[in-house]
Amino acid sequence: MARHLLISAALLLSAAPVQATEMAPEADPSLYERGQQWFAKVLEELGADGGFDPDKGIDWSVMPGPFYTPEKSLGIGISTVGLYLVDREDTVSQPSSITINGFGSINGSLGIGVESRTFLKEDKYRLFIDAELQDAPDVFYGIGLDNGRQRSNLTNFELTEYRFKPQAMMRVLPSTFIGAGFDLVGVKAREVEPTAPGAVRLDTPAAMFPEKSFSAGPSLHLVHDSRDFILNPSRGRLLQADVVFYDDTFGSDTDFQKVTLNYSDYWALESLPGILAWQWVGEFNHGDVPWDQMATLGGASRLRGYEQGRYRDKQMTLAQVEYRQPLGGRHGMVYWVGAGTLADKVSELGDEKWLHTLGVGYRFEIKQRVNLRLDMGFGNGENGFYFAVNEAF
Repeated sequence: MARHLLISAALLLSAAPVQATEMAPEADPSLYERGQQWFAKVLEELGADGGFDPDKGIDWSVMPGPFYTPEKSLGIGISTVGLYLVDREDTVSQPSSITINGFGSINGSLGIGVESRTFLKEDKYRLFIDAELQDAPDVFYGIGLDNGRQRSNLTNFELTEYRFKPQAMMRVLPSTFIGAGFDLVGVKAREVEPTAPGAVRLDTPAAMFPEKSFSAGPSLHLVHDSRDFILNPSRGRLLQADVVFYDDTFGSDTDFQKVTLNYSDYWALESLPGILAWQWVGEFNHGDVPWDQMATLGGASRLRGYEQGRYRDKQMTLAQVEYRQPLGGRHGMVYWVGAGTLADKVSELGDEKWLHTLGVGYRFEIKQRVNLRLDMGFGNGENGFYFAVNEAF
């Protein structure tokens, strides 16, 4: 859902004032102080106090901001995060969290996404739930990197999508968990409009996806997670393997399997302040994979700077490295580089030219170790501006 919240820098200019050490001689100190007090009051009212108070039950923070994209036009996005402790006597588990991202625009686009991360019994059990519902414009260029590079392949359409993804995990070794879950996703494409002149022919990318698609099946998970705080790690690593078996037994339109591998590492640097984070992700699909369940590159997490939905295929691999630099107070910056590619077969990964990205981002701590992020990513002839709560990885 975060990929839909592309905003102007006006949000951070209004919500995150930088501490000044001195003022121009002609500045009015009382006016300046009143401005600072007003900003602090606004942040406090929104819950963006930079702290965490477990006595509140769920300690909420709400951050709204405007956005504009060619597909969704002008709109408002809202990112909300709540931190809480299931058991106040539990000193092992990290704070549980609920993150809600929503958007609405003047062209009728609407969407909401929820991510819940619950830690129980001194982190012996974990319950994760992702849910998403949206009705908004989307794009399709066809399958494969070559189709994605051809602007003439662009097909615009209205997408209605819903998804529900619960997971339950149990610790079996130090920092190691096994679990099971379920993945259910349904999409409907409406008002399909190829940009190429003439009628839609059978050989055009627009003819490669049906009007409706429904996928459902159980999932298995093996996770080694030594991160100190999953929303914004400062140390530790994540090694995760997820397998989903989509099958018509559960109502799925097609039978296929999805394997996702993730290796993320976080190091506190000694030579300079900050965190060095890096990640490798691989997604591998086998079987009759529908167009909406193909592996993708682009958006707010996988190669920021590319349009979400433009590049998709059965197999995907990517790597990205990010330096997270703390500034004074609750402010910070990030700088990253990354590369990724897609293919029909695993053996063909790397045969095509890779997609590259680099970018810079601003961070403002709205809750204890929970950041509002504003990222500007640059790809091969593309760029993207992203607003969200929590880090990209």
